[in-house]
Amino acid sequence: MTKRKPRKFSATKAVKANARELVGQPKPARVVDDKPRVGRQTKHKPKLEQIIQQEE
Repeated sequence: MTKRKPRKFSATKAVKANARELVGQPKPARVVDDKPRVGRQTKHKPKLEQIIQQEE
């Protein structure tokens, strides 16, 4: 069997791993909103048929 290559040392990963041991895992920061979005403008111009129906 061949020997495995040692992984490249990363100071960032070492610091983060140490912080997780001391403080614990961070809570997920993203909150899901239940409300639907309101007041969004339309992306496309209204069709000619729709404009005619609105005038009548």
